[in-house]
Amino acid sequence: MNNQLSYWEIKSWLTGVDFCVIGSGIVGLNCAIELKTKYPKSKVLVLERGYLPQGASTKNAGFACFGSVSELLSDLETHTEEELLNLVKKRYNGLLKLRSLLGDKSIGYHENAGYEVFYSNDASVEKCLNEIPHVNQLLSPLFSSAVFNQETSRFGFQGFHKQVIKNNFEGQIDTGKMMMNLLQLAYKKGVMVLNGVDVKKVEDYSSAIHLKTSNFEFQPKKVFIATNAFAKQLINLPVISVRNQVLVTEKIPKLNWNTCFHLEEGYYYFRAIDHRILIGGGRNFDPQRETTSNFGTTSIIENRLTELLHNNVCPDNPPKIAHQWSGILGVGEKKSPMVQQLSENLFCGVRMGGMGVALGTSIGVELANLISQPPN
Repeated sequence: MNNQLSYWEIKSWLTGVDFCVIGSGIVGLNCAIELKTKYPKSKVLVLERGYLPQGASTKNAGFACFGSVSELLSDLETHTEEELLNLVKKRYNGLLKLRSLLGDKSIGYHENAGYEVFYSNDASVEKCLNEIPHVNQLLSPLFSSAVFNQETSRFGFQGFHKQVIKNNFEGQIDTGKMMMNLLQLAYKKGVMVLNGVDVKKVEDYSSAIHLKTSNFEFQPKKVFIATNAFAKQLINLPVISVRNQVLVTEKIPKLNWNTCFHLEEGYYYFRAIDHRILIGGGRNFDPQRETTSNFGTTSIIENRLTELLHNNVCPDNPPKIAHQWSGILGVGEKKSPMVQQLSENLFCGVRMGGMGVALGTSIGVELANLISQPPN
């Protein structure tokens, strides 16, 4: 029943919906935009439970990356070289699609390179340095020149190895700009977006899907689940929710670098943004508590990130923390995203594995393209 909605509201928003996308993050909006582009006469509705996109799309750290050397070597323990190459290809092509769709200026994109740093006593550093040629060779079909090279650190950090690994193709974005411009493009295409609507139940029938939400019930013809880490709350999918916490400092007037850094296979990361330092991650430090779909920050991770910031990144003049938040990621046993048709009318594009910025655009398009023709 929709007792609280007017006739006009039901008629305009909830009647004759061809495609309903659950989730207004990077994947969901790209899926909706692609559907509206392919089928301009269709009615496309996006439902979002938050007043802003929940999950990680507006809460990520703004890294336009596709994996550090240690992370890629770790992935090779559970993936073949071909699988890893295809995964990096998806990530890099996704970044190119995002840049092409919105433009570098609209997403605040800057390709200032990225660096992987190691603790001075890290036993894995020599292996990573020695494996640079192997990883470059593996990725050579995708890039015009070597992706990684070894350099001597010049950043004034303490407690880190003097050698770092540079990623020549890594960039960074302004997450807020990206999502605002993605929303504007969706509106321009004629996509409808309703915020504050929490989908409670998905009932899959042969002719349509019945959706029960916190506000109303209705029957769209086709439904696309793009809630990533929260997908399992709607349907039983192999997605694990994990939390990443993020801190941003006050302004640092004499900050003399403007690039991105990765540590411990990418579990920790930090970058410069607006003369501040953003630092985040650390879920491997407290994996039991950080395997959760609940937002929030904890003193254990906050203290760990602050310690890393003050002892290693800014040892001479430790800055104060001005902002902190968390985002929820969707991961699985493997890093590959899950893009599938679940039934005649139900589809999903989830499990970004912490690479939503890189994967989101291409996965959203791929999700939309599971439809070969408009619904009757």
